[in-house]
Amino acid sequence: MRGVEMWDVAVVGGGPAGLSAAYAAARAGARTVVLEKATHPRYKTCGGGLIGTSLAAVGDRIEVPADDHIDRATFTLDGRREVNRSSTAPVLAMVRREAFDHALRKAAADAGAEVRERATVRGLDDAGGHVVVRLSSGTPVAARAVIGADGSSGITSRHVGVAYAQVDLGLEVELPVPPRLRERWRGRVLIDWGPIPGSYAWVFPKGDRLTVGVIAERGRGEATKTYLRRFVERLGLSGIDPVHDSGHLTRCRTADSPLRHGRVLVAGDAGGLLEPWTREGISFALRSGTLAGAAAAAGDLARYEASVHTELGPELRAGRRLLAAYTRRPGAFHALLSTQLGWRLFASFCRGEPVLVNALRHRTVRALLRALSL
Repeated sequence: MRGVEMWDVAVVGGGPAGLSAAYAAARAGARTVVLEKATHPRYKTCGGGLIGTSLAAVGDRIEVPADDHIDRATFTLDGRREVNRSSTAPVLAMVRREAFDHALRKAAADAGAEVRERATVRGLDDAGGHVVVRLSSGTPVAARAVIGADGSSGITSRHVGVAYAQVDLGLEVELPVPPRLRERWRGRVLIDWGPIPGSYAWVFPKGDRLTVGVIAERGRGEATKTYLRRFVERLGLSGIDPVHDSGHLTRCRTADSPLRHGRVLVAGDAGGLLEPWTREGISFALRSGTLAGAAAAAGDLARYEASVHTELGPELRAGRRLLAAYTRRPGAFHALLSTQLGWRLFASFCRGEPVLVNALRHRTVRALLRALSL
């Protein structure tokens, strides 16, 4: 096209999904550009707990900027029945998204992708053998394939027509903590199974900060705010002024929702790809982005949907079943985690082992979950 830049792959969004897509596409030899509306490093509302699956996905491209490694966990049921568990090896790595995403940006650039910041996308136009990406700057970009990684409320998600089965509200505060509290929380997370159906709260340590948050289904905004306030008070942290106080919606796709429309693919949150029960999204962003980048570089866009279905689909289905059971019987889940077996399963899940998928292959487990969901 005369007067328009032409690329092999254009990525919309510079988070874990977009930067993974750019890294994979550039490494495969595709001329790749990333269009990110913000400037790295930038704050992002996120718990920041990396499970083993995430660590494996980035292990060959970055040194993970972890602020803490977790080997202990405390579980409570709406503040009651406290259970403490520990492991001989870490089960989670805690990161601040500004540092983690910045490292991913550098890896994508080092692989050959061009990362453009302060580049706001206004629309997409199909143009036969390519897609024209309209920017607020007025200078369009064209690409043979576009990978959308601009979140579930972004332009690419609407363009593809992603449908959502579950929408949740997450609220979070980042609290600066003095040395005494840092030592109290170092290496330990707290998970509270909440009073709102399907909800839970967390405390994640990140060096001189604590990330404290709650998540619950959308439509219960006041109850969710109250849950967070009472949770912070219960922990004795209400006198600390937060560095950040933010919220966001998470959206999980329907089982048959599209991930592609013509030459536009969606990955990560833009595709509604996150685990429905825990709402863990970083590992899905990293993996789906990598799959999208590889498919786009190869010019085989249909392969992306098939790969997501095969590689990520079982985890999504397992998460939906677990959420249904947990929503009805949170006490049963807490009771399970009070056992050594439950803790081993939870630790194995955090380390990236497919324990949930494997468990659901057993008829007895499926029957138990059906019974809990009634």
